[in-house]
Amino acid sequence: MAVTTQKSTQVTNFDASPSVREETSDVHGRLRIAAFDHTQSGAGDATSSAEVVRLPAGTVRLLGALSRVEHNWTTASATMDIGWDAYTDLDGDAVAADADGIDNGVSVDTAGAMAVGSALTADTKVFISQGGVSIRLTSTDTAIVSGDTASGYLVYVLD
Repeated sequence: MAVTTQKSTQVTNFDASPSVREETSDVHGRLRIAAFDHTQSGAGDATSSAEVVRLPAGTVRLLGALSRVEHNWTTASATMDIGWDAYTDLDGDAVAADADGIDNGVSVDTAGAMAVGSALTADTKVFISQGGVSIRLTSTDTAIVSGDTASGYLVYVLD
């Protein structure tokens, strides 16, 4: 084997002649925070959900490890999925909803808190949309009891 010196895609693009411009979601973007609070009003059967955040239109990079959800879903064996609703990309193509694209089946049957993104590759997800993207919490296996709560914030990169 030999010692190698390589560059990331972003540095390679910067060094190109002419330089290739990176999206601000990749380089020099600003962190934004979308906070949410949800209290269940009335009981909801299994697969009930709550839309908790709408990410803005354009190119947005969700940062899972910096995002947090505090939960108090009180049903035994309750699990939570975090995902997104269907949306339209910049080319006008439909992008399918993915109810568990961010987190899949996280145990929330006792009060607690969690970082977001266990189902994400490299702990990030880039959304490119015309009208924004709705993020949704779903009770996978059990009912959500009236008064159950979820709150927290999603951290994302924009402009």
